[in-house]
Amino acid sequence: MSFDVAALRAHFPALTDGAAHFDGPGGSQTPDVVAQAVAATMTQPMANRGSVTQAERNADAVVREARQAVADLTGGDPGGVVFGRSATALTYDLSRVLSAGWGPGDEVVVTRLDHEANIRPWVQAAEARGATVRWADFDPATGELDPATVGALLSERTRLVAVTGASNLIGTRPDVAAITALAHEAGALTWVDGVHLAAHAPVGVTALGADFFVCSPYKFLGPHCGCLIAAPELLETLHPDKLLPSTDAVPERFELGTLPYELLAGTTAAIDLLAAQAGPEGDRRSRLVAAMAAIEQHEDRLRERIEDGVRELPGVTVWSRAAHRTPTLLLTFVGRDAADAYRSLAERGVNAPAGSFYALQASRHLGLGDTGGLRVGLAPYSDDADVDRLLAGLREFLAS
Repeated sequence: MSFDVAALRAHFPALTDGAAHFDGPGGSQTPDVVAQAVAATMTQPMANRGSVTQAERNADAVVREARQAVADLTGGDPGGVVFGRSATALTYDLSRVLSAGWGPGDEVVVTRLDHEANIRPWVQAAEARGATVRWADFDPATGELDPATVGALLSERTRLVAVTGASNLIGTRPDVAAITALAHEAGALTWVDGVHLAAHAPVGVTALGADFFVCSPYKFLGPHCGCLIAAPELLETLHPDKLLPSTDAVPERFELGTLPYELLAGTTAAIDLLAAQAGPEGDRRSRLVAAMAAIEQHEDRLRERIEDGVRELPGVTVWSRAAHRTPTLLLTFVGRDAADAYRSLAERGVNAPAGSFYALQASRHLGLGDTGGLRVGLAPYSDDADVDRLLAGLREFLAS
């Protein structure tokens, strides 16, 4: 299918300010249909979920529709979709539940490629239970995380393997399916951080082998909240702390307090907009797969343009080198501070931030300390004019 980036861009009021946005990995811009869905939900009759009043039915419908939409995006079961304040909060919540049975001698595997949100909750959970943390390193020269590296750390005492679907710092997309297969052979559960992956490629949680998969709608055009996707039967085996009168039904037993109905409505609207990029024919899941594949192709073409342009610039190092990666480039400059490049580009209306972006272990493993570099992240609404402005801005910065 073809992808009409101009038609998509028309949905983003923020783009009318003239800035070229390469800050999508930190959160995408918001389309009009998402804002409208949030506003409509907040101004219609709403109450706690139920079936007696119209306000109760409105709330219940919003939640059910959002669960189905997230399930369609990820290939999961709507009965296993849990909503929370953020992917980080959900990971912390479930880390406490999953680690309740851990003890001395048990092990958890984390990787240095991951965002801190898929490292620190597991490290702290293991420390609290006296369990051991095993670290899987990636190759700093290539950015690749070899499944064999993870496999070598596994044993019959491995309880969980936490791995990213894609690095938010350098874009590496490890072979998650191979890693989860090794983990399952060892009898371990798998937790996949899909926050960066879900924004750039079609996702199928079953094909990935993810027992638990988290993502954040605000990375793929939606509002600020988090989603956890797991098999309902797996969630049935877990018993989080909760209030006495709150339901014990799955997935609600994991959702503490009243859900933010307006944000869930915005999440559904964002997913519907993504699906609409594939046209009206077919069910939403098939349209989403087609649309995300087209978006991936569009973003990869722009990424290649940036890479070709950066190769011609003096003193620029590109740290995003994995064979399979998202359109996310980390750049550093010989003798120049990435933060200065950030400010220089901002003066020219090009938004590309600098830092390590909570991927502290990855930044340190690359030899960049906690400083990181300039992160250039593409989004579905990025276009060739944005790329032209970025490359021109980098040339001007380096010449200054």
